[in-house]
Parts: sequence; structure tokens; C-alpha cells
Amino acid sequence: MSKIKVLLAEDEASLGMIVRESLESRDFIVDHAENGEQALDLYKTNQPDILVLDVMMPKKDGFTLAKEIRESNKNIPIIFLTAKSQTSDVLEGFNLGGNDYLKKPFSMEELIVRIKALLNRIELKTNLELIKIGNYIFNFTKQTLEFENLKENLTHREAELLFHLQQNKNQVLDRTFILNKLWGNDDFFNARSMDVFISKLRKKLKKDENIQILNIRGFGYKLIC
Repeated sequence: MSKIKVLLAEDEASLGMIVRESLESRDFIVDHAENGEQALDLYKTNQPDILVLDVMMPKKDGFTLAKEIRESNKNIPIIFLTAKSQTSDVLEGFNLGGNDYLKKPFSMEELIVRIKALLNRIELKTNLELIKIGNYIFNFTKQTLEFENLKENLTHREAELLFHLQQNKNQVLDRTFILNKLWGNDDFFNARSMDVFISKLRKKLKKDENIQILNIRGFGYKLIC
């Protein structure tokens, strides 16, 4: 099995060194950048498997870096490291294509678990066929929804959520289960975030009147199609 290549972008030198050495001691290959511009150069040169990006960095912040990378690569997993805890900051990270976030300070064990979980999810889904949802065609790998030759791009978070709704269509998708699986825990901020993403998916699926995403209060959501 090939080693996992991690691009770590962290401007705090001591923290960056600790994370890099900890990951390398567990058989990861790590490139460490201390600013966003250096991270972008390393990304283009070394083709990592996953990105771990500090939000606040000089020259180019983590959100800007993620947005630029997502323009050419919609599938590479991105974990944000942040001292911010406001809902708006978390939502911005997910809207820009982030898959997960860790609040500082964090444990190395938690970071490693999240890295492996994200890579496992990507690997399981890369060979999926096109999925029909009502009159829509959903391509998880390319993160697109197509309706009568009109194609719309999804964020990675939207694609993940829609995939799980579709896998459980006409059944209740447990709210706690999906929060823990996609967001890492079921706290208030993550629950608010998921509600926002459900609303976005409803809008993107509204061209087919036979598709509904129902809120089953106290339990979760149900995709009917």
C-alpha cells in the first residue's frame, strides 16, 4: 500500500513542525508550507492525496487557497485548521469545498482519524456509475447535477450529502448519523450547517416536482423521488 501524501499549510512554524514530524512518524509523506503561495506551488508540484490547510496564513489564506485549488480539482479532500468557531466561518469553509475542519488545539490522533476517514470515503466512491434521481443525473465523482442537458456543479459537501440521501431514498436518513459521518460530530453549529446544505439541495432539485427532501422532525431527512 502506497504512503499517504499530505500537504500541510501552517504558518506557525513550531506547530507545523510538530504536525509534520508526528505524521511522518506514522508513515505519512508530508510537505509543509508556511504560507498560502508556497502551499499552492507544492500542490502543483507534488500532487498530494489530501490537504490540511490553516485558515489564517500570510500571502494567501486557507479559504482563498482552497477556492483556487477547487477550480481545477473538485475531489481532493481538504481539512481546515482553524481557531475560529463562528458558524459563518465554518459554513464558508464548507461552501468553498472543504470536507472537514479541526479547531485548534487538536490532537494528532483526531487529525489522523479524519485524514483516513476522508480518503476512505473518496476511494469508495470514485468508481460510482451515474446515479439517476428523478429526472436528474447525479455524478458524484464530478460533483455535478444534470437536468435536461443543463449541468450544475455541486460543492463536495453537497455531493456527499446528496449521495447519502440517495442511498437511503424514501427512507429516513438519521440526522445524528449523517452529522457524525460528514461533519465529525452532531453539535449545534454542525446541525445548523447541515440545515443550510439541505436548503441548497432543495433549490438545486426543484426542477423536478416529484422530488422532495422532507424534514422528519426529531429524526432526520427523507429524499422522496
